[in-house]
Amino acid sequence: MMERTNRHFRWFMRRLTQHTLLYTEMITAAAILHGDRDRLLAYDPDEHPLALQLGGDDPTSLARCAQIAEDLGYDEVNLNVGCPSGKVQRGRFGASLMLRPRLVAEAVAKMRAAVSIPVTVKHRIGVDDRDRYSDLLRFVQVVAEAGCDRFIVHARKAWLHGLSPKENRTLPPLRYQDVHRLKAELPHLRIEINGGLRCIGDYREQLRLVDSVMVGRAAWDNPYHFVEVDPAFYDAPAPVRARREVVEAMVGYLDRAVAEGTRPNRVARPLLNLFAGVPGARAWKDALSKAFAGGRGNGASLLEALARADEVRFRTEQLRHP
Repeated sequence: MMERTNRHFRWFMRRLTQHTLLYTEMITAAAILHGDRDRLLAYDPDEHPLALQLGGDDPTSLARCAQIAEDLGYDEVNLNVGCPSGKVQRGRFGASLMLRPRLVAEAVAKMRAAVSIPVTVKHRIGVDDRDRYSDLLRFVQVVAEAGCDRFIVHARKAWLHGLSPKENRTLPPLRYQDVHRLKAELPHLRIEINGGLRCIGDYREQLRLVDSVMVGRAAWDNPYHFVEVDPAFYDAPAPVRARREVVEAMVGYLDRAVAEGTRPNRVARPLLNLFAGVPGARAWKDALSKAFAGGRGNGASLLEALARADEVRFRTEQLRHP
C-alpha cells in the first residue's frame, strides 16, 4: 500500500471505522533517522489506533525508530518482512529477511527491549523455493522466541526475482490453509491473515480460524464497505449512514490541509473509490479528477463533485423506474 496509506487516506478511513487498527505505509528506518522525520511520521490524533510499519535490517536502527514511534504516540510498531520490491531487496530487507529469521529475531528483541508498545511482524508464507510449510513454521518459531506474539501473514509466497511487486500480489497462489495450520499448531500466538480478502463475508469466514484479518487493496478499491466493520466486529455503531456524510466531513479537513501547504489532490485522491459499485461512481471519479487536476481544488470542489454524482444517480434511478 505504498503511496496509498498516507495520513490523508487514514483520516478518511476513520470516517468509516473508528475501531480498526490502521497502518502507515512502510517507512524505512534510514528515512526516519536521516530524513524529514516530521513529515514522514506526522498524523492526526483522530487516526488512533495507529501502527507504524517499519522497513530495515539493522536491529539497532529499528530499535531507535521504535522508540521514536512510541514517543510520538503510535500504538504499535510493525516490522515489514513481506515487501518484495526491487528497492527493498537492494536494501536487504522486506521479504528477503525471511531468509534470515535470526536477524529478524534479533531486531524484534531489540525493539521490544526499547519500547512498551506491541512489536509485530508482517511476512509472507515463504520466499522463492523456501516455501514449504516447515519453512514458514521455523521462521515464526524463531521470531517468536525473541518475544513476538503477533504475526500478520500474507498467504502468498514472494518471488524475489522474476515478478514485479504487483505480480507478487496476485500471481503466487493463495494458501490460506498454511496460515490456518500455523494458528492451529501455535495457538498461543496471535496469527493474522492477509491477502485476497475483499468483503465482510470473507473476514467472518477467516475469523473462525485465525485471530484477526488485515485488509489492504480492498480498503482502497472499495473503502465504503468498511462502514460495516464496526457493527459487525466491534459491537459499535457505524460512524456514518451515507457516503455524503463522508464527503462533507472531508471538506473542512481538505481546506485545513491545503492551508498547511498540502497539495489538494493528495487529500482528494483517497476518495476516488468512495462510490465504487453504485450508480454515479464514474461521474464521481471524473468530476473529482477534473476538479483537482493541475494542483487546483478545495473543499467546495468535493461538494461540486458530489452534486455531479447525485445528478447521474438520480438520472439512473429515473431510467430504472420511469
